[in-house]
Amino acid sequence: MRRREVPFVLTFGLALVPRFGRAQPRANLPRIGSLSFGTAPSGATPDPARGFALGLGELGYVEGQNILIERRFAGGQPDRLPALAAELVQLKVDIIVAGGPGPLQAARKATTTIPIVTIAGSDPVREGWAQSLAHPGGNVTGLTVTFPELASKYLELLKQTLGQVVRVAVLYAPADMPAAPAVLLELEAGARRLGLQLQVLPVKGPADIDAAFALARLQQAQAVYAVATNVVVTQREQIAALCASDKLPSISEFAQLARAGLLMTYGADLDDLGRRAIVYVDKILKGARPGDLAIERPTKFQLIVNLKSAKAIGIQLPQSLLLRADEVIR
Repeated sequence: MRRREVPFVLTFGLALVPRFGRAQPRANLPRIGSLSFGTAPSGATPDPARGFALGLGELGYVEGQNILIERRFAGGQPDRLPALAAELVQLKVDIIVAGGPGPLQAARKATTTIPIVTIAGSDPVREGWAQSLAHPGGNVTGLTVTFPELASKYLELLKQTLGQVVRVAVLYAPADMPAAPAVLLELEAGARRLGLQLQVLPVKGPADIDAAFALARLQQAQAVYAVATNVVVTQREQIAALCASDKLPSISEFAQLARAGLLMTYGADLDDLGRRAIVYVDKILKGARPGDLAIERPTKFQLIVNLKSAKAIGIQLPQSLLLRADEVIR
């Protein structure tokens, strides 16, 4: 695997735009609604819409010339999502782009007619938002961020990296995972195969995370797999700090968690997914029906290793892991 610098996408506030033709009167421009779980970007964080921006450049879109964007951010508060989704519906946007499982659920409840393009989930059929990957039906299409077969990959990486690890705490937010029971079954099967014991730690929100780590300490967890749902991603710095304090090696899916201090991440290149989402938006604006557009899985994955975190908790990472990594944070 070739090492490269990889920016990250966390929320999906986008700037969309088509390449063709004369400028239209502003009142007649297509309007895209963007619904995000996290907070609006600021100068203190990398641009969360970078993947979309890359896609825009490739398709020739420029915001404000032939498309309008209505961005709504829940600020990490899931109870705000239904009202924000309803607001976008009331604005009669042409498409809603829903970033993550929470925004997707809120958008689906708010409308069955406005097309929804999402980047969320691992098994759309099992999660209830598609009839099949090839022909989702209804008003939702887009891309998944993972797929069920990857569930035990994180346990394998922990086992390969740490050798003698036996007890792994699994931190996850059930409300963000419609298919949580199935994912946990996949993890348990992988754990049995690897000789690991899982300690499942469900959390409803940020207030539950300290208590979850207290339970992990009580049960003598030796490592943490933090499932990268909205709650976990938005609280990544808190989780990284707790892992460091308890000297627990940790793994998750998305690069921003490694950048926040988790030991390593392995998952989809979110920039690539953002770029590909623009293709769906473009096709729908040109007349395609979302139910006829096949849902795609990730094709590009990144292994990110945080060497600073490894040194802080006193572990030596195998050279083979560092050589495989797309990025090593030093």
